[in-house]
Amino acid sequence: MDFTVIIPARYQSSRFPGKPLADIQGKPMIQHVVERATEAGANKIIVATDDERIATVAEAFAQVVMTSTEHTSGTERLAEVIAREQIADDTVIVNVQGDEPFVPADNIRQVALNLRANPSMQMATLCTAISDEEEVFNPNIVKVVFSTTGKALYFSRSVLPFARDTMMSTPVSADPSLYFRHIGLYAYTAKYINQYVSYAPSALEQIESLEQLRALWYDDAIHIEEAIAPPPVGIDTPEDLAHLLNVLAARA
Repeated sequence: MDFTVIIPARYQSSRFPGKPLADIQGKPMIQHVVERATEAGANKIIVATDDERIATVAEAFAQVVMTSTEHTSGTERLAEVIAREQIADDTVIVNVQGDEPFVPADNIRQVALNLRANPSMQMATLCTAISDEEEVFNPNIVKVVFSTTGKALYFSRSVLPFARDTMMSTPVSADPSLYFRHIGLYAYTAKYINQYVSYAPSALEQIESLEQLRALWYDDAIHIEEAIAPPPVGIDTPEDLAHLLNVLAARA
């Protein structure tokens, strides 16, 4: 199927400024992301950035669209790209973050296919089973619950679901097999992105600092499925990157 990948890439980061330009095996991080999107079969790939340093580097291997510095969310940045490039309403857009150099191409393709396979849903995204008890209680790990038909019911940084019988007595203990971690890959049509950014921000998304809760607040449906490929390790700090590079070097 045809789909477009848009890669929002910001230079500013409190823990890792310039992260999309960090060198990984001789290539900037953002180039690795573009390569994963290419492997996924995207018929168009756009890097969306508000920083000239990222734009200058990315122009060597991808189409770049400069966007406003005033956006408060990645989805707003996508909407500006759609308007600038006059992308058709029915185009499937996959949002792949510019700091995910090892996002599996299979997962990018999967989320695009899921959107097309579930036309009653406005968005599609992925999750993976949690195996580590510490992740259940980690607010940086977003948990998701969903129905038997794959409709997302809620996303939270808190423990979700709350196992009453065990947690009332031992609030720091949990069975990780009951929990799923959300993976931040999104697919939606260009038309829905424009609809989404027309909504006023919701109380839930502001409380949890989770943009996808705006869709649920306005009764839009999100399809979720377990990722077919293991998700990559997050790179949030220079130390995370150094550890990853050491692991890669050991495997070489």
